Amino acid sequence: MVIKRDMYLNKLISKKLNGLIKVVTGIRRCGKSYLIFNLFKDHLLAEGTDKQHIIEIAFDSFENKRFRNPDVLYPYLKERIKDDGIYYILLDEVQLLGEFESVLNSLIRMKNVDVYVTGSNARFLSKDVITEFRGRGDEVHISPLSFAEFMSIYPGTKQDGWNAYMLYGGLPPIMNISDPEEKIHFLKLLFEETYISDIVNRHSVRNRAELEALLNILSSAIGSLTNPSKLSLTFKTVKKKTISNATIKRYIDYFCDSFLVDSALRYDIKGKKYIDTPVKYYFTDLGLRNARLNFRQLEESHTMENIIFNELKMRGFNVDVGVITLNKTNEKGHGIRRQLEIDFVCNKGSKRYYIQSAYAIPDQAKMQQEQRSLMLTGDFFKKIIITKDAPASYYNEDGVLIMSIFDFLLNENSLDH
Repeated sequence: MVIKRDMYLNKLISKKLNGLIKVVTGIRRCGKSYLIFNLFKDHLLAEGTDKQHIIEIAFDSFENKRFRNPDVLYPYLKERIKDDGIYYILLDEVQLLGEFESVLNSLIRMKNVDVYVTGSNARFLSKDVITEFRGRGDEVHISPLSFAEFMSIYPGTKQDGWNAYMLYGGLPPIMNISDPEEKIHFLKLLFEETYISDIVNRHSVRNRAELEALLNILSSAIGSLTNPSKLSLTFKTVKKKTISNATIKRYIDYFCDSFLVDSALRYDIKGKKYIDTPVKYYFTDLGLRNARLNFRQLEESHTMENIIFNELKMRGFNVDVGVITLNKTNEKGHGIRRQLEIDFVCNKGSKRYYIQSAYAIPDQAKMQQEQRSLMLTGDFFKKIIITKDAPASYYNEDGVLIMSIFDFLLNENSLDH
């Protein structure tokens, strides 16, 4: 089964021979190895690259165990490079290679070598690309399957695919499992034995139960505004435990660094400034989020908002939560300050879109409620409401684009409608 990941493949292709180490990052099992060893390798062969000029090593394979020793690997690679033609070196799970920074930096000094590596998020996160390679690393971050990628191989209808995607998420191995109970077992086991263990081992977390309890709270509150103080209070009232704001912030940073969770800051649209707190958190993969909650809490409206956020991030947008502050005077002459919210303020280059996620718009009153904040931005950037029940995309009388969630997700140019 071939899953096309054209967006990421094209990014790799565009970075060929740029003199930097191409580093593919992302959560475990999202398709990093498949991208370089299958899709990118097939691209190289299709354009006529000699097989002998493609050197691939998976360091987590037992047969390649000896190559984890840099004193074995480096001479081997030098021996394989026999002429002046371009050699493509593809290395998987490179964090298992001893002194990998020195080895890779030595390789890219060779004029006819182009290097591509993947690393697990246990020791090899995006911030490590910056610190370890000191400007020599070029990151390509890969996410779980988008809904469009998911549907490219899903055998059922859009609605059935939507239901499955919301429940089990988009990790590629899920597509090879047919039994629902096995899907659930896979996701739970992956979370417990891989993702949590990665974080605990990487950061030497002493209280794993505390870390997992916080993760469960965040899982229950996707798309809700929160901050360390609020989460600390939740621990006191629900968990009957005291945990400091600093510890909570540190744990959340671990989740974000490991690509499990992403955040959206609040942005004052009229004041043109960021508001530090509270923040919204979304899960990179909803199947993993649901696994944390034993598949009990499945609200479609919040899930749809999370999917929209992930899609926008995959398309390369910077995504914030919009805030519009209204200052009014009540009947007694007292000043009233009220804040309205726009779900997503999306920026990429000169483009900006204001987007509301509304699961259903049954009547005009709901439409007015959803678009009120959009009409108060004071600018002319495109304003969009994405809903589950729109039959087709259209502009309403106020100039707001109403779009079906399927039109948005299945058409990469949907925002330019």
